[in-house]
Amino acid sequence: MQDDVILSVRDLETEFTTDDGVVKILHGVSFDVRMGRTLGIVGESGCGKSVTAMSIMGLLPKPYGKVVGGKILYRGTDLVTLPPQEMYAMRGNRIAMIFQDPMTALNPVHSIGSQLNEVLELHRPELSRRQRSQYSLEMLKKVKIPMPEKRLKEYPHNLSGGMRQRVMIAMALACKPDILICDEPTTALDVTVQASILELIYELQLDTGMSVIFITHDLGVVAEICDDVAVMYGGKLVEFADIFELFDNPQHPYTERLMGLMPSLDSEPKQPIEIKPIDITLFPEFKG
Repeated sequence: MQDDVILSVRDLETEFTTDDGVVKILHGVSFDVRMGRTLGIVGESGCGKSVTAMSIMGLLPKPYGKVVGGKILYRGTDLVTLPPQEMYAMRGNRIAMIFQDPMTALNPVHSIGSQLNEVLELHRPELSRRQRSQYSLEMLKKVKIPMPEKRLKEYPHNLSGGMRQRVMIAMALACKPDILICDEPTTALDVTVQASILELIYELQLDTGMSVIFITHDLGVVAEICDDVAVMYGGKLVEFADIFELFDNPQHPYTERLMGLMPSLDSEPKQPIEIKPIDITLFPEFKG
């Protein structure tokens, strides 16, 4: 393993047991994550992106999903063979994850402060109760949540989608992990909020030096924040390249097809918008 490679996935195979039999989802996936860099995993829905992340985190649903082959090496330690208790200590501490929907990831019956406090109780037991409260407040400030003192006492349903995602980021970064896995964290957000979340992740990465695995189906997001890109199709890795190399010279037909679907300002509009005058008689409520 190279010195700057913090996570190395080699020939990863994952399968699920269903009512119709065993289904293999990942077919020999291999890639490296380098220190301080962002790896984008891109592909259409159902190609195995999230299953790859869940395999790394040891969060596959039991007993239906399991890793049946390959290695996941974090600083030389194979996470596949790690005992459950050690993997439990690793998860959230050294490798953290942000999920796609913060409303389902956060507990609706516990306040934001208590959920942040729970993370610190598990992974920072040396902190006193007062220190945990202060640290939670500092984390909310770090992810730029307005009025953080007030937000600690509120519940997930009191917050907007963007603020809930910022809380998830605060929880993920509370223990200063080496690797942050983002599983389509901006999909459920509008464009302006999406941009602010991407900027926040980038700023925090510069501040902490962590590596990021960013899972998405949006090549526009990949072009904006990623250093390296892994393209997945049908549970396989079909292309792995530096971001500039991938966009300048894609090697696989599927990658070319994905890029062909990206909107461009230079392309001819397929259906010109025809502006017609409004017939005011269709809207009697607006008559003078």
